[in-house]
Amino acid sequence: GCVISRSTEAKRLGIKMGEPYFKVKELVKKNKVHIFSSNYALYGDLSRRVMKTLKSFSDKIEIYSIDEAFVDLSHIKEEEVENYGKEIRKRILKWTGIPTSIGIANTKTLSKVANHIAKKTKSGVVSLIDIKDIDPILEKAEVNDVWGVGKQLTKFFIKNGIHNAKQLKNISNTWIKKNSNVL
Repeated sequence: GCVISRSTEAKRLGIKMGEPYFKVKELVKKNKVHIFSSNYALYGDLSRRVMKTLKSFSDKIEIYSIDEAFVDLSHIKEEEVENYGKEIRKRILKWTGIPTSIGIANTKTLSKVANHIAKKTKSGVVSLIDIKDIDPILEKAEVNDVWGVGKQLTKFFIKNGIHNAKQLKNISNTWIKKNSNVL
């Protein structure tokens, strides 16, 4: 088998996503990591329940993967959007038993950044809607944490002195098109 999901603790140990088990076997044993078998039918059922719960908040929803969706909250006033996110999180937990993290922003990419931050907060909800200066937040986001930046692109950016999302934001589109395969 291979690693398909990891806890924060497993990530800190250096266990990589998609890693064959035989490569991490000693690390798993040494650190007494608990391993669970996949139950795709259960995952699918829970995913459907979470997505159905999300649809009760907005009919404009884009299911991105089994455990991720983008929900249009443009019908909510900006000053109420974070509390609305907390209500979404609370209802999902109540109806499914699944703790979630919710990132709210004006673009999908920034929503993913907000979600990344939300995973580390007690409330589990972060809104970047009313943030006037996003640069300090982007400066803390490593370039490999930016949605769509994979291993090869990360290597390329780091080689060219781009280490965080703020630096990536400030690179001209012309430079990126000229020096990479990104369109």
